[in-house]
Order: sequence, then C-alpha cells, then structure tokens
Amino acid sequence: MALFITFEGIEGSGKTTQIKILSKYLKSLGIKHILTREPGGTDFGNKLRELVLIPRFKSLEPLTELCIMLAARCDHVSKIIKKNLERGFLVLCDRFTDATIAYQGGGRKIDKRLIKKLNDLVTFGIKPNLTFLLDLPAEKGLKRARRRLSEVKSSQRESRFENETIKFHRRVRKAYLTLFKNNRRRIQKINAEKTASEIAEEIKGIILNELKLSKRTAKSGKRALKIRRK
Repeated sequence: MALFITFEGIEGSGKTTQIKILSKYLKSLGIKHILTREPGGTDFGNKLRELVLIPRFKSLEPLTELCIMLAARCDHVSKIIKKNLERGFLVLCDRFTDATIAYQGGGRKIDKRLIKKLNDLVTFGIKPNLTFLLDLPAEKGLKRARRRLSEVKSSQRESRFENETIKFHRRVRKAYLTLFKNNRRRIQKINAEKTASEIAEEIKGIILNELKLSKRTAKSGKRALKIRRK
C-alpha cells in the first residue's frame, strides 16, 4: 500500500528542511519512498520551475503563471507520482495542489473553483493522503526566506515570490489556513515557529501513527508494512 504525503507552507516556513529530515528518517526505518518537489520533479518540470521562480520573469500574468504550474504538475504526476504510488512507494512531495490554491488562488486572486477543476484534470484524480502545513506569520516567514536568499549566489536565486509584497504573502497564508479549516482530516497544521528539531519530532510522531508503527518498533528498525489510509 502506498501513501502520498505533501508538505506545504508560506515562504520561510521550513517545509523543505522538514521533508528532507522525514526522508532520512523513513530511510532509517527501511521504508521505500521517493522525495520530490513542485514545481519540478522531472526534467521538463525543472525547466518550467526556472521560468516561474526566477525574478527575471516577474511580470508574468497570473493566468500564465497558473498554466506553467499546472503543466509542470501534469508531467510530474504522470511520470513520477502516479508510477511510484502504483509501485507501493511512499511519495513525499514538497508542495502540491494546495500550493496552487494558496499562491495562485489566494495570492494572485484567481478563481479557486477554476483552479480546483484544473487541478483535478492534471492530477488524474490523485490527491494527498496526508499534508503537513507548516504555519507561521507571513512577516516572520518572509524575513527567514529573504535571509536565506542573501546567502545564495545571485545566479541560483529563486526569489520571484520572495520579492512579492507582504500583502501577497498574507493572502497566501490566509488561503492555507482556510484549506486547513476545510480539510482537518487530511491536513496537519504544525507551528513553524518551533525549533527544527521540535517540528521534526512532531512530524515523526504523526507519521508513526499513520503507519501504525510504535516508537519502540521504529527504534528496533522493523519496517512499517501497514498504512492506515488508502
């Protein structure tokens, strides 16, 4: 049985750090999984990622941006996510459909009903079983993200969204919190103001419960074979 787990959050929420920590933890348990991201995940998707995240194309129309995200997702789902779920692997994905609703719906103010219809089309009906939403105030997240970017070489910066106004990021966070409110069974909201180690332990506990695996069993190195949700 497979499990599709996504990580979501505003800029600077630490989701990329946490998904890597979880991947390392699952590997220590001998659980077969893949780690991927959006936009990206495939050669084609990574090329589109460059278009939508680098500041050179800051003047993209909102609908153009949405179409790029959806094209990358269609390729990603068909070539990576769907195939690995069918193989019985756990799939960890850094951003997925919730990000489009939050960023292009909340941030860019595109009709969320339209986004949902298009998401359903390009994902072939595949939805996350479990989503971790790392949440913190937009001001704090943006400050973290911009500090991180200052440490990256200018040619490698994916700073297009970090360069948006604080109002944009507040709308994104509000959209995420609305998604959480309407999907409490799937979405686990994590306080991203905690330390990275505290967040990691909280996520591990949720994962062990999802896999029906006790901490004692996990420490013994036994593999988790049963997953609660289909």
